[in-house]
Amino acid sequence: FGQGERKMGKHAQIVMGPAGAGKSTYCDTISKHMESAKRTVHLINLDPAAEVFNYPVSVDIKDLITVDEVMDELQYGPNGGLVYAMEYLVEHIDWLLDEIDDFEDDYLIIDCPGQVELYSHHPLMRTIVGALQNLGYKVAGVYLLDSHFLTDTSKFISGALSCLSAMVRLEIPHINVLTKVDLLNKKTKTR
Repeated sequence: FGQGERKMGKHAQIVMGPAGAGKSTYCDTISKHMESAKRTVHLINLDPAAEVFNYPVSVDIKDLITVDEVMDELQYGPNGGLVYAMEYLVEHIDWLLDEIDDFEDDYLIIDCPGQVELYSHHPLMRTIVGALQNLGYKVAGVYLLDSHFLTDTSKFISGALSCLSAMVRLEIPHINVLTKVDLLNKKTKTR
């Protein structure tokens, strides 16, 4: 392989989880790791409501549609606007496929919205995963869950069921990641 960047085939991570779980931080950290391993990586934002990024975005759904546009034009609320924007993306999936067409054997990290219903109630993400697989990408799901969910039994069960729902609906290799463990107090960590 020499000193250049390594080619390992087309791979993609779909990074999911509730709002505030640390998806963007995870994407930034994995991106830096991949770059240090001399792997070409592209970060894709599929959250049409995201405003700030700590990493360079290669493809941004907001170039196609934003939640603010939907809310203004259709008088939808934030959740309805998000679902509509994702439905619009699926209807115009060729836009996304054209945007990533030149990435060859590059690694994709796809930062997704934090609305759980996109993974549990709608086939939208499954359609996006299928389109990536049709391009030859090996797609894996990464579901992030804030470790504070461990401090309350009902929150933990709810979070675990959300992870399971995404795993079952997407039908791809899947890993769950507890985030923000460093923020738990010592007593909670030993429970």
